[in-house]
Amino acid sequence: MDYRTARFKTFDGLNLAWTETGSPNGRPTLVLHGFLASAQLNWIDPGLASAMAATGRRIILPDLRGHGQSEAPTSPAAYPKDALPQDQEVLLAQLGMTDFDLVGYSLGARTAVRMLARGHSRPTNVFLGGMGEGGITTVGTRKDYFEDGIKNGPNAKDARAGTYIQTILKQRGMSPEAALGVLSTQVSTSREVLTTIKTTVLVVNGDQDRDNGDPMALAAALGNATCQLVPGNHLSAVAEPAFRDALVAFLS
Repeated sequence: MDYRTARFKTFDGLNLAWTETGSPNGRPTLVLHGFLASAQLNWIDPGLASAMAATGRRIILPDLRGHGQSEAPTSPAAYPKDALPQDQEVLLAQLGMTDFDLVGYSLGARTAVRMLARGHSRPTNVFLGGMGEGGITTVGTRKDYFEDGIKNGPNAKDARAGTYIQTILKQRGMSPEAALGVLSTQVSTSREVLTTIKTTVLVVNGDQDRDNGDPMALAAALGNATCQLVPGNHLSAVAEPAFRDALVAFLS
């Protein structure tokens, strides 16, 4: 599979990376990774990018600011509210993509919902993985969990999670300050706004994953969504064949 990586300058001057694969003339599909991950880790290494490309689509895989090959400044000023959806809106505009589909997992799914809520870009179909209602309507809960782990590690309220989070940061060479900055960009989307979103949405979650709340409640809150459960928890579900099959079926 051929992968081509390029960079773009976003609304506040940061240089962010994106990788492309699939058919250049295929239907554009923007694919967003999760927190503390990257396009490489979330989509390319597990074979999901190649599976998506095999549907004949043009697959666009950004590295969110603070992640992967994108710039990861440590200044809090580099992480304004809703920075992540704004970055994607700039990328779409620079690529001239107005008719497209959207895929996101975890933080990528939350970013996708914010794009829908903001209304500056209008995907035709949206796939949300690893996300529940609470992770959209009350982002502070998940934000506080990660902030505690990043700052306190084994001394966090959840010592096991805190140790894991700090280990991941070190293994991936990620800046704790940048990770905290990314968390600070997060904005909740109210249930009232969710009901106004009429875009066709498929929510796919691990049957043991409630890290971001109830996925069935999220699908019910959205104006035109369905929910599908696959085996696994928040970390493992994305590697399940059933997750890949659901994603490919959605794109097909």
